[in-house]
Amino acid sequence: MKFPKCDELPLGIYPVVDRTDKLRPLYECGISTAQLRVKDMEGKTLENEITKAIEVSEEFSARLFVNDFWQLAVKHRAYGIHLGQEDIRKADVQAIHDAGIRLGISSHTPKEIDIALGFEPSYLAIGPIFETTSKKMVYTPVGIEDLERWAEHVGYPVVAIGGISLETIDAVLKTRAANGVAMIQGVLTGDRTAVDKAKTHALVVKFNKAW
Repeated sequence: MKFPKCDELPLGIYPVVDRTDKLRPLYECGISTAQLRVKDMEGKTLENEITKAIEVSEEFSARLFVNDFWQLAVKHRAYGIHLGQEDIRKADVQAIHDAGIRLGISSHTPKEIDIALGFEPSYLAIGPIFETTSKKMVYTPVGIEDLERWAEHVGYPVVAIGGISLETIDAVLKTRAANGVAMIQGVLTGDRTAVDKAKTHALVVKFNKAW
């Protein structure tokens, strides 16, 4: 069960957003990969949010991964789906594979990496790299050394996630272990309500120089 590749372009700065309206300003800054992670919608409202996200991403030829809601992502032919370790147990992974949709999987420990690799995903996310306040910390931060060591044995693109910002990204990029760097707060304004285009552009420039 090998999932499709994400093409040769690195995943790059990979924002994770909760609303579609944050995607356009990100893409205008040169972002080529993003994830829609909605936690407070359901029914038709949720479906409309996902279809709008897919449409704007296609407008920019960007790679959009839908978090968790794999049925809707399959129905509307999203570029990709991202699932956590718990979600992967509940999802119909065969249906996702049969639809030809790319799959990214979260991992936080060597054991979880082994589980994820069993699905032959399009990419593997490793984190949290640093302390983060974006979500409740359940796992101990991986740190730079373990990111580098774990990624060395992964034959798929790696996305580093967790506590990475404009101030800390250089340490991650220096390892060249991560094909993508996922961020939530790192691309947002201080109140987290909108995209900070200046920060996002600076992050894209840093990543492009490193790769």
